[in-house]
Amino acid sequence: MSGYRFTQYIPPENKQNNTFEDLLKVFLELINITSGDVTETLSWMNDLDKQYKLTKDGYGMGDFYEDLKKNGYIKEDPITNGEVSITPKSEQSIRQQALDEIFGKLKKGGAGDHKTPYAGNKGDEFTPDKRAFEFGDALSQISMTDSIRNAQVNHGIDDFTINEDDLEVTEKEYRTQTSTVLMIDISHSMILYGEDRITPAKKVAMALAEMIKRKYKKDTLDIIVFGNDAWQINIKDLPYLQVGPFHTNTVAGLELAMDLLRRKKTTNKQIFMITDGKPSCIKEGAKYYKNSFGLDRKIVNKTLNLASQARRLKIPITTFMIASDPYLQQFVQEFTQANNGNAYYSGLKGLGDMIFSDYNRNKKKR
Repeated sequence: MSGYRFTQYIPPENKQNNTFEDLLKVFLELINITSGDVTETLSWMNDLDKQYKLTKDGYGMGDFYEDLKKNGYIKEDPITNGEVSITPKSEQSIRQQALDEIFGKLKKGGAGDHKTPYAGNKGDEFTPDKRAFEFGDALSQISMTDSIRNAQVNHGIDDFTINEDDLEVTEKEYRTQTSTVLMIDISHSMILYGEDRITPAKKVAMALAEMIKRKYKKDTLDIIVFGNDAWQINIKDLPYLQVGPFHTNTVAGLELAMDLLRRKKTTNKQIFMITDGKPSCIKEGAKYYKNSFGLDRKIVNKTLNLASQARRLKIPITTFMIASDPYLQQFVQEFTQANNGNAYYSGLKGLGDMIFSDYNRNKKKR
């Protein structure tokens, strides 16, 4: 007689707090907050270990440090008296962890481009839709089953005949390439008032970069940071990004973003801007014109002019405002209207979800 034998379930020992993998997740999270400072990160982990007992007697923080070196996550520089830094493997792992946290586990896809609602014989992907055959359609698009059925209905089955009027083809969707510039505000307000806004912004940037690399391989992403000035940074430099004693020169950021996009040959171009404050600075020659007391008409007008210029170039700007001041929201509304773009007012928690949704929404081929 066959059947099931039941025994008492004994759960496995909880090793969550003393494994390298679990400690690595904490390390990658903290290294992003400390902007790549390994020494400070490990010091924080020691403090956390004392308070929350992250390790046990069988596996301590010293073992974890040695495993980080052995597995290629950190390295010691003999030239600088053993200064410790993270490696490219850590940088990629930080981006992957940000992707998993913000956008969820993404399955590896194919070419990974944005679908459009435009169909035709030169598309990239077959759809369920059918239509009558037209001159110029590829033979590979002909739906043989539907075409033979039409021939039988039109001409009968006794004397089988098929002609051009019987043919049906399967529609194909175009896929389009998109060039995106992500602007990140690194003015001093991004860490003021006891709230760390720069770390979530970095996470979003790293997750977006990793998503494009995996899912939208034909797309391009450039990252700009802006304070008193604006400059481009590499994706690998994102974990080390810090705020500075800067004002917010939105104009410089937009000028650089538009200049980068002008060089792209893609049809679809867009700018994402993450900021928490008003534009408070512009550069006039070699000097900076600054005004932190409310909205300066001179700075605002120049910013709105650039928004209109981007609209004429068919470059939509999506602003993610992570502040809730009413007068700032009013400025963002005027900015969005001038550009005919989009604006979202978000706390830090939902920032990644909104950027992900807005990126995927850009599917139309202009």
